[in-house]
Amino acid sequence: MIILTKLRSIAFLIFVNVVIILPAFGCVSGDRETGTDETLSEPASPSVTITQPADGAVVEGNSVLVAFQVSDLQIVPAGTQEDGTGHHHIIVDADLPEPGVPIPATPGTHIHLGAAQTEFELTDLTAGEHTVIAVVGDWLHVPLDPWVVDTVRFVVQ
Repeated sequence: MIILTKLRSIAFLIFVNVVIILPAFGCVSGDRETGTDETLSEPASPSVTITQPADGAVVEGNSVLVAFQVSDLQIVPAGTQEDGTGHHHIIVDADLPEPGVPIPATPGTHIHLGAAQTEFELTDLTAGEHTVIAVVGDWLHVPLDPWVVDTVRFVVQ
């Protein structure tokens, strides 16, 4: 009888520590319903990919459609101030802007796609090599931190 009483006391102490005390101090993580451990996976980082034109493409004529795909981010109109959102900017044959400041609006070089567009046709391109950089900016046109950016190079014939 004494052994049974001691076993019950030990079982009770284990129950209190595992179910009540350890979770209260953050010593246990995970989802009790699914059994998943949330501490093992980090949140995915947003990314943008220029899907068109392909890097290294040779384009006939003086225009090219630039298309984007994003992951872990929602593209919304400029001025929408919500976490996890942004809008596209295209930089043509120029360097990235300074971090932490709004992307300038320079016709033909820094193009703002403030209506949540996911594609844009560049026109009047000269023959030769061109570089296009896609940058996702926040509601004030400031590049996201960390940067969400992609670059392609192509040739116009």
